[in-house]
Amino acid sequence: MSAAPAAKAPARKRAAARSATSEEALAPNRQANILQAAERLFATRGFHGVSIRDIADEAGVPLALVGYYYGPKLSLYHAIFRAHAGYIDVRLKSLADAQQKAPPGQLLDEIVKAFVLPVLEVARQPAGHHFLRLLSRGMNDHLEEDEPIIRELFDPLAHAFIDAIAAALPQATRSQAAWCYQFALGALLHHVNDQRIERLSYGQNQPGDEAAAGPLLVRFIAQGMRGACEGQVH
Repeated sequence: MSAAPAAKAPARKRAAARSATSEEALAPNRQANILQAAERLFATRGFHGVSIRDIADEAGVPLALVGYYYGPKLSLYHAIFRAHAGYIDVRLKSLADAQQKAPPGQLLDEIVKAFVLPVLEVARQPAGHHFLRLLSRGMNDHLEEDEPIIRELFDPLAHAFIDAIAAALPQATRSQAAWCYQFALGALLHHVNDQRIERLSYGQNQPGDEAAAGPLLVRFIAQGMRGACEGQVH
């Protein structure tokens, strides 16, 4: 009779070990779920429209777990952008390839392709739309919460493209190239975030039809830059 409790002890230890192992296995999923839930909510409601409790409920995790993995809300917000650092690397690589491999007379067109096409590829991915909407908010809302992460991650990307545009348009000053970049960014982000095209075209165009829209957008931006800077005298 006295051996029964002793026999149960190893069983309890094994059960506890299995439980701990299960928790460890769930941890990466929970951490990713929190980040994805926060991205969806911030993209839809903005930084100040979302609470930590909202994020926990959306992710299906205990409230304390959000702070455990990511700290305060602002740190979580910035972690979303840092999780997409690969997006910036892809765009910089596309730009470098364009500068190295562009045929004579087509440098600007290739630079604009490097500017546009990786973004359209992100927009085609299931979760890409949330990130691009969040990025648009970050650049348009001018919140103090956005400024540090935009400066850290996206200003260097912008400068790289502005320098490339200026090199491809020798008749333009760098300040004019910076305006061209801003106008192009506005056209690109509006295109990937606005879903009214089907209604505005009376059903002839479909949102996300990048086979039709992508080349047109590239030509629109490239020709707009050329036209804007044509005949400039310094």
